[in-house]
Amino acid sequence: MKREANSNTRRRQPEFKTNYYVDGNTVKRLEGEPEERRQRQLEKERRQRRQNNRRVARRNQEKALRMNMGYVIFCTMAVLISCGVCVTYIQLQSDITSRMKHISTLESQITDLKADNDAAIKRIDLSTDLEDVKHKAIHELGMKYAGPGQIVYYTVEDSDYMNQYTDIP
Repeated sequence: MKREANSNTRRRQPEFKTNYYVDGNTVKRLEGEPEERRQRQLEKERRQRRQNNRRVARRNQEKALRMNMGYVIFCTMAVLISCGVCVTYIQLQSDITSRMKHISTLESQITDLKADNDAAIKRIDLSTDLEDVKHKAIHELGMKYAGPGQIVYYTVEDSDYMNQYTDIP
């Protein structure tokens, strides 16, 4: 049973009129609209959307290309600050490298001096005969070992040395 929809169930779309009819359980189907007209309308809507999108895109590109004075100043300051940070970083790295080289040179000098000191001590130890010194002190100079009454012990507090201001009895 076909029946034409009343004015309350009619759907209107812009710029073209469509008629619907109800078939059975209210399934809506297009009636009598030529296929070409619908295709032209869809193509026209696509063109309008594309043109609108192009306009919006062109406006956004123009906005993106425009630079006001505040933006230019901000970008310039950002570049200058980043260049300053980079130059300072490179100077600090160079300073650290030169200090490390200086420390290495000083360490090698210390090693050389220690080796020289060890060699000098060994020479002195080898050149001095303690038995000969003891023999000369006892026999030639008349020195003798200290007796028990001659040894005086002192305690030193809070210091590792002692100053002597008078003769020890």
